Amino acid sequence: MKARPADQLLLIDLARLDGTIRATDEARRNPTQSARVSELLGTRQAESAVLTGLLGDRDDARAELDRLESDVAVVDARVARDTERLASTSNVKEAQGLEHELASLAKRKSDLEDAELTIMERLEAADASVAAQEAAIAEINAEGARVSAEGKAAVAAATAAWESASRDRGALAARVPADLLAFYERLAARGVGAGALRRRTCEACHMVLSGTDLQALRRVADDDVVTCPECGAILVRTDESGL
Repeated sequence: MKARPADQLLLIDLARLDGTIRATDEARRNPTQSARVSELLGTRQAESAVLTGLLGDRDDARAELDRLESDVAVVDARVARDTERLASTSNVKEAQGLEHELASLAKRKSDLEDAELTIMERLEAADASVAAQEAAIAEINAEGARVSAEGKAAVAAATAAWESASRDRGALAARVPADLLAFYERLAARGVGAGALRRRTCEACHMVLSGTDLQALRRVADDDVVTCPECGAILVRTDESGL
């Protein structure tokens, strides 16, 4: 294939734009923040399950404390009743029975109050655990919001860059002869379509050409379209090619 050297030079910028388009398209579809967001979602789910368990423990402690307080109230009511009866009775046997029951009630109330103290300590620890877990989840949520915002900004920036490169690419492609453009796009469909030859190195694959390959290039006309013997991309010769 023949093409003016000036037209071949257009392919260098076209390949650069295509590289930008591929990179920005990947960046807008899969921002680097996506992995961290997914990780944080998984972490939050696990920590939320832990919080559910802690809330259950706290609810159990509160229910137990409520039961003990109810039992103490019952004991107090019985003490009040028996004390009133004791004050009004003249029956010695009944009085002895009431005194014995009051002693038992005092022991029962003491045991209940000891249990209350134990449960209150347990409830205090449960409250602290719940507060700490909620704070940890709040930190995860805050980081998630920050990373999500960064991801949205990155997607917006990548989209803008992709749109700009796509417009520039369309304008540049219109300046490339149809047959040369078709050849380039066939090659670009499977990799880098073109690269400059600078200092005996193909910039499409970054391979240094052998002396034999360079000698062959020196024998072809400037308007011949040649490809890299290493990667197959169109090899655009310039004043810096080292030929």
